[in-house]
Amino acid sequence: LSFPMFTEEFCDTLVDELMGFYASKLPARRPNSMNAYGIILNDIGLEPLMDELQEALQPLGDALFPGPGSAWDGHHCFVVRYRAGEDLGLDMHVDDSDVTFNICLGLEFTAAGLQFCGRMGAPDHRKHSYTYHHVKGSCVCHLGRKRHGADDIASGERLNLIIWNHSSTYRSSNAYTKPAYQAETGPPDPVCLSYTHDRDFG
Repeated sequence: LSFPMFTEEFCDTLVDELMGFYASKLPARRPNSMNAYGIILNDIGLEPLMDELQEALQPLGDALFPGPGSAWDGHHCFVVRYRAGEDLGLDMHVDDSDVTFNICLGLEFTAAGLQFCGRMGAPDHRKHSYTYHHVKGSCVCHLGRKRHGADDIASGERLNLIIWNHSSTYRSSNAYTKPAYQAETGPPDPVCLSYTHDRDFG
């Protein structure tokens, strides 16, 4: 599911804040094990804003994803940056998230599509399902266990705000702790293979 979320003006304001932090040369922790050039928003004073944003998104999570989208009581919010000389794209993976919101903040860029495959443990786990093209201010949301990856950026620079929502209620349930795993229905689609995680890559 994708939908318009932020105005261009809000995106520009947030990007100005982020660029100010980058320019400061202050140390920043990596937001996750895969992105090397991001900023954890809770680390730079934006946790109250992210709290309010999660609260506003909670009804949508409840409606779309009962269980993983319900009773959120934690989040990990960060910005990722893609450009030449830094991260260009992102290998196929699943998130340490129950439900993920991914909002494009700009800037100017070409390529960098987001490839979606199946849900972890499902027969179509490594079957391609959809290619999403980022639009400034628009959000795409998905289950954290849905396999996805970012194509390499061809030119320019892209910044995305990522919201990983966590529910301790869901994470204590059998649906999370004892998920069903089914055999794949056929050979994987090449675009869904991970050079990091899949032994049959290549």
